[in-house]
Amino acid sequence: MRLILVRHGETRLNREGRAQGRTSEGLNPTGRRQALDLARALRKEPVDTLYSSPLPRALETARIIGRAIGLPVRASKSLMELDMGELDGLTMQALHGRYPDLMERWRLDPASASMPGGETLANVQRRAWSWVLRVLRKHQGATAVAVTHNFVIQALLCKALGTPLSQFRRFRVDVGSMTIVRLDKESRGTRAVMLGLNSTPPTEPRAART
Repeated sequence: MRLILVRHGETRLNREGRAQGRTSEGLNPTGRRQALDLARALRKEPVDTLYSSPLPRALETARIIGRAIGLPVRASKSLMELDMGELDGLTMQALHGRYPDLMERWRLDPASASMPGGETLANVQRRAWSWVLRVLRKHQGATAVAVTHNFVIQALLCKALGTPLSQFRRFRVDVGSMTIVRLDKESRGTRAVMLGLNSTPPTEPRAART
């Protein structure tokens, strides 16, 4: 199975550099343009099925893609972003000021750092990888698109490629980008090959004013 992992388009909180876990923020104008660029790029792919996180920024991106490629969107809570609890909406300065111990643990041992009122990155990886295995069983030999979030994609790449979760920052995942992984079931587990990382489709030129 080819799995195309799409990070949603930009939001206001992305632009302002704020923590964004389970917020109900939708796309900003830049994010909607990014979603259209992704849709144009994915029209060239033989996509068989389209999944999305149910969070508004991902679902809005997925619906734009779905209209372009003629597929319905299947929402899955397993693709939701890391639940940041009390940290949602805070700037990096505020995070370090209010939660210095947590931010230090996040730097040293991110897999087990528990967000106050939220969850750990390890939990994100467990639920997202369980989803991957279910989809792989259902869609062997197919191409599946999943519109999801930064930490979800990073955690999945670590699991698929055998990279320690503590090294998740090795994988840069920009808003409006695509990452492609080939997954095959084998007798001893799942074999994964990276086919593309953090690819951002070109923006279609705007028509000149007359």
